[in-house]
Amino acid sequence: MSQDATSEGDLRNTGMSLKHDREWDYELEQIVEAIEERDAKRVGLQFPEGLKRRGPAVADDLRQLCDDDVTFMLSGQPCYGACDLDTYLMRRTDVFVHFGHSPMKESDKIIYVPLFSNVDPFPIMEDALDDIEGDEVGLVTTAQHMNRFEDMCDWLEERGYTVQTRKGDDRLTYEGQVLGCNYASADIPADDVLYVGGGKFHPLGLAMEHPDKNVVIADPVNNVVTIADTRKFMKQRYASVHKAMDAEKWGVIFCTKIGQGRMEIAEKILEDNENAYLITMDEVTPDRLRNFDMDAFVNTGCPRITTDDGPRFHKPMLTPQEYRIAVGDEPLDSLEFDTFHGTW
Repeated sequence: MSQDATSEGDLRNTGMSLKHDREWDYELEQIVEAIEERDAKRVGLQFPEGLKRRGPAVADDLRQLCDDDVTFMLSGQPCYGACDLDTYLMRRTDVFVHFGHSPMKESDKIIYVPLFSNVDPFPIMEDALDDIEGDEVGLVTTAQHMNRFEDMCDWLEERGYTVQTRKGDDRLTYEGQVLGCNYASADIPADDVLYVGGGKFHPLGLAMEHPDKNVVIADPVNNVVTIADTRKFMKQRYASVHKAMDAEKWGVIFCTKIGQGRMEIAEKILEDNENAYLITMDEVTPDRLRNFDMDAFVNTGCPRITTDDGPRFHKPMLTPQEYRIAVGDEPLDSLEFDTFHGTW
């Protein structure tokens, strides 16, 4: 799955320096302490795509702090979230460090280092106030900015706003946190929601799931304020559904990544459609599906595969709910954003 340059975990073209000793806290002392406590000899390090370049430097720093008999291994597997753990490497290490995301699957072996951003969010939040229509506002952000979340709430309250926040379901670690697949923290009464963070995918998904809300995007990394507009996105999704309405043979994709499997949804489709075939894979890419003789595909894994990369597949790629529309089980105007709830 390709990664948008302004989405969470990928800091390319944002103007930020990637000198980890300045911009990011890699929590090296915590990692070294865990290594010593467990007498670990093999340590796995997993970085999100945009920070893989920093992996060797972090490994060098850890080597200097640990005994010579400790081996550090860098995961080369694609990583787009805490649902995307390199389980092969994790099983073969004594300590496994996952950088860039908040905990989703607790384990004594896994150390999560969220890599909080040091970018000041308040100047762009000031600019965003012009687009907030009422005096009540919901506040949400991504894991990288959770270290300033309470300060952001206080800042808004000092300017006369009633701030509404909540913690979503068990897939979320923090109050006010949103993921690319889960916006339960925005399920609040306020008509305005302020999203503080980089990229548009998260707020677009939020606006899709809560179409009655005014979603204001305050991006402190790219220093821009925008309003989440789902119209172009919706047109793309409707076009994919229309293309799949005549499909006869369906490939039903079950993603084997540890936090993305929804077998019950895949099995339901297979049960109801004798022309549906289960395809299991870890990394879902256009090249891997090109040799399957299918008319359309249903992705039960990460919704970003469908929404981000959908146009790159040679046949229509739908979410489970879009599939139900295409086969006539639901009306066309019921189209919703695909979200994950709960944990493993």
